[in-house]
Amino acid sequence: MWYDDHAPPHIHAAYGGYEIVVGITDGISKGSFPRRALMLLSEWVRMHREELLSDWEKARNHEPLQAIPPLE
Repeated sequence: MWYDDHAPPHIHAAYGGYEIVVGITDGISKGSFPRRALMLLSEWVRMHREELLSDWEKARNHEPLQAIPPLE
């Protein structure tokens, strides 16, 4: 997630040489990721949707973001 990023709310993720952008509210992705990594990332976004949206608003207001735990 970047400060001053464009709407709609989304996250950026990287895995190896792959990069992807995933919408927080709709889960739509742009880019490419290995299938298993995409499934895990999608699950993480679903699990943390409210926290991600809260961080999105904080980023838009230039406030410190809260850390969100990774999948275990």
